[in-house]
Amino acid sequence: MINYEIDTNSKLSGETIEALKPNFKEGVSRYFGRGKLLLSGEYFVLDGAKALALPTVYGQALTVTYRKSFSPKIIWVAKDNNGEVWLKTSFEFWRFDCLEENKDLPEVIILQKLLKKARELNSHFLREENVEVHVETQLDFPLDWGLGSSSTLIYNIAQWAYVSPFELASNTFGGSGYDIACAQTEGPLLYERSIDGPHWEIVNFNPSFKDNLYFIYLGKKQKTKDSIKLYRDRGPYKESVIREISEISDKMCRSNSLAEFEALIGRHERIVSHELDLPPVQLLYFSDYEGKIKSLGAWGGDFVMATSHSSKEETIKYFQDKGFFVVKTYDEMINQSEPLLKV
Repeated sequence: MINYEIDTNSKLSGETIEALKPNFKEGVSRYFGRGKLLLSGEYFVLDGAKALALPTVYGQALTVTYRKSFSPKIIWVAKDNNGEVWLKTSFEFWRFDCLEENKDLPEVIILQKLLKKARELNSHFLREENVEVHVETQLDFPLDWGLGSSSTLIYNIAQWAYVSPFELASNTFGGSGYDIACAQTEGPLLYERSIDGPHWEIVNFNPSFKDNLYFIYLGKKQKTKDSIKLYRDRGPYKESVIREISEISDKMCRSNSLAEFEALIGRHERIVSHELDLPPVQLLYFSDYEGKIKSLGAWGGDFVMATSHSSKEETIKYFQDKGFFVVKTYDEMINQSEPLLKV
C-alpha cells in the first residue's frame, strides 16, 4: 500500500515557509477539492478496513484574492452550485473574531474553527499586515447531496495554509479521512487508516460493466457525527469482520463481471446490516428492484448505487416513479483518471 500522506510531524523551515507563501501584496490563489462517494468499507474504515472510494467529477473551488488595505480583514463569500450566495461573513486577522452579526451561525463558527486551527498548525498563516483577503468558495453540487462540502473545504483551506489536510480534519471534524484523500485524488482509490496515518493507492477501477451502474440521491442527508456515534455504540467489532470487509473491497476492484460485483454488494450489505442492526436500503425502498442496491457511506441517506440489467431509460424511470429524480450514470458522477496502478 502506497502512502500518499505528508509527514504531519515534520516542521517546515522558515525559508521554506517564506518560499511557499503566496503574494500577499496583491494576487489571486485558487484551489479545488473533489467530492467523494464511499463504495465499500463504510463505518468499518474507521477501524482499519480497506475502503474503495470514488472521487466525483463534482467538487468545490476556493479562490483567495489579496488586496492592499489599511483595515486588514477576511471577507468570506460562499456560493452554491447555482452561483447564489448562501453565506457571507468577515473576520479580523488576529484571532479570527467574526465582524458580522451572523457570528453565531453554525457555518460561521465552523469556518472560524478551521481558520484558527490552520493558524495553530502554521503560525505564518495570514500574519501579514495592510492586506484585505477576499475568499470565495464555489460548489458545483447541491449542498444537500452529501458529496463533501466540508471535506473539500478542509482540503482547500489546508492547501491555502500549507498544512496537512488530514491533521486539519482530525482536529476539527474527525472521521476516517477517506474523504480528504478523495479531495486530492483524480481517480478511484483504496483507502486504509492505520496507527501511522492514512494510506491509499490509486486503483484501476474502470469496470467493463460501469454502464450498468447508477447513483441515486435519496434526499435524506446524514450527519457524519451521528453515524459515527451509532457505529461506535454498536462496537467493538471482531477483527474477522474488518478482514472480510477489506477482502470485499479488494475483490470489488478486480471484479470482471456484473454478477460477481453484485454478489460482493450483497455480501457487504449483509455484514453491515448484521453488525449495526440496520435494514439494507434495498429492503426499505426498493424491494421490487431487479438489480442490487448499495448504501454509500452513512446508511439511510445521501446517495446509493444501483446495478441495472435494463436500459438507461427504463432504469431512470423506475427510480423517478419511486420519487427519486436525481439519477446519475457512472461517467456523470465519477472522476476517472488514467490508471497508474493495478490491484
